[in-house]
Amino acid sequence: MILGTAGHVDHGKTALVKALTGVDTDRLAEEKRRGITIDLGFAPLRLAVDLLLGVVDVPGHEAFVRNMLAGATGIDLALLVVAADEGVMPQTREHLAIISLLGIREAVVALTKADLVEPDWLDLVREDVRTALRGSLISEASMVATSVVTLAGLDELRDRLSEAARRLPARDPGDLFRMPVDRSFTIKGTGTVVTGTVWSGALERDSLATLFPGGRTVRVRRIESHGESVEAAGPGLRAAIALAGVEVHEVRRGAVLVGTNGWSETRSLVGDVGLLDSAARAVGARTNLRFHLGTSDVGARVSVVGGTLAPGQSGKAKVTLSEPVVARAGDRFILRSGSPLETVGGGVVWDPLPQHRRTRLRSDSLAASPRERLSSALADASHHGVAISALPVRIGVTPVELAVLLANLPESAVRIEDDVYDSSVFQSLIAKLIAAVDAYHSRNPLEPGVSLQFVRSQLRVKASLAEAAVRRAASDGMLEISEALLRRRGWRIELTASQLEIRNQLLSALEHAGREPPDLGSLESGMGRECVPMARYLEREGLIIQVEENRFYARNVVEDMIRALREGMQPKREYSPPELREFLGLSRKFLIPFLEYCDRSSITERRVGGRVLRG
Repeated sequence: MILGTAGHVDHGKTALVKALTGVDTDRLAEEKRRGITIDLGFAPLRLAVDLLLGVVDVPGHEAFVRNMLAGATGIDLALLVVAADEGVMPQTREHLAIISLLGIREAVVALTKADLVEPDWLDLVREDVRTALRGSLISEASMVATSVVTLAGLDELRDRLSEAARRLPARDPGDLFRMPVDRSFTIKGTGTVVTGTVWSGALERDSLATLFPGGRTVRVRRIESHGESVEAAGPGLRAAIALAGVEVHEVRRGAVLVGTNGWSETRSLVGDVGLLDSAARAVGARTNLRFHLGTSDVGARVSVVGGTLAPGQSGKAKVTLSEPVVARAGDRFILRSGSPLETVGGGVVWDPLPQHRRTRLRSDSLAASPRERLSSALADASHHGVAISALPVRIGVTPVELAVLLANLPESAVRIEDDVYDSSVFQSLIAKLIAAVDAYHSRNPLEPGVSLQFVRSQLRVKASLAEAAVRRAASDGMLEISEALLRRRGWRIELTASQLEIRNQLLSALEHAGREPPDLGSLESGMGRECVPMARYLEREGLIIQVEENRFYARNVVEDMIRALREGMQPKREYSPPELREFLGLSRKFLIPFLEYCDRSSITERRVGGRVLRG
């Protein structure tokens, strides 16, 4: 579980963390010299045998709010620090706004430096803080007066923190692993090391992981947590992870280390976005903002229905980012303006991977059930569907929750192999399939059906989806499959009067032509375009035989020519084409194609010295 500090500069956050944990989180020389926290500091806080918190100590100075946000996003429990001798200050209010925007519902307020003020003044500060908390998510937070000099109130503060922590659900170690990187460095003999607070899941030593941006696969060589070597990095704890497969200059703050499955980076997302009442101006698609999620800090533009979002307003919006980030449904983010430099709002990720550039903004809410969020994601995905491996990220559920969801899919969803689709998309695809088959029958009334390969190419969807649509249409009795051909159930070729006339003309022409019939082009010029599909039909009926690409023979003629060969050729003797022509009485134009047909039909076999009769 992650505990994050918040509060104005010089209100004693770092001193309080040191008093609670014994760890001085000011690690930079400049922090020591200036006496303020510039970057993030980390320490373990053991509150009970079964309760260990990872403490993130954030800077309070307004110039380092971006560093504060790198630590604040992802925390479970807030420790709001207010100095008793000063009370609520500007950064107290900004940090309190950030806590609310991040949806943090459990917090404890520490009134530091209580030894410097009189009891009456301390009561006034308590009232000042309670007023500042009014209307926020942590309005009922416990408040403890403390002093790191006299150690007064520290035991009570630990008790209040323990009570608040136990009210929070534990993070699931079986969830997908994710750790935003806040620092990277190299150690001789170890290589590249990245540090961060594990947001979800667990990562074991010697396993593979993925590093974003870029999606590089890396191997975990070693893991430490708060200075101790461990076999796995678990949720809610600090971790230093040595990686093989990446150089230190290739990793910076804002990178994210994740497991090998399900995660993707994105430059756009859809979310619920709200502006603070104190925001200086409305926000529109042309407003340049900074987007903070985890340790990422990138440029952003927000597009909402109606064009702009006024201070105090909230709504569904598409957020377009200047650089890729790794996001998950349910993640909370912060928006800051560049001029003046201030926190203006934030939001919750609804869909981290919208699949269309012009995604329709819906009225969905993260309060919706996983089934409803799944339906929304599938509707957006259309015929692309959503890979099952991506669903934990796309709709914000754990793998266990996903397994339950897949075992009880709503009627609005259909699973096909490793993907899930909106059932309406599947049904419309079946309708499109049937329409394509009907159109083929109309254009080709003499064909027994359309090839499955042709149908799949016409549908222009993933092969597994097309095949599932074919199977469903067949099982529902709308289509039937025979020898890789697809046709309407019960459809049969029925010749019209004009087609019967062409049939008889074609048969008669080929029978009269004998052993040297005209090609299809000549037949077509005399009988019309219907003669070509009719020739294919008569071949399937066994009445004529295709000897070469563009030439058909009457069956009885071919049988007579084969009989002549068998009667004239002696077994095992090789015959040259001129010798065979004596048996058949054909010119070379017709002889060679017919002999090649006999080779293909295993009647003859071509050898170096000529052709022999096969048994």
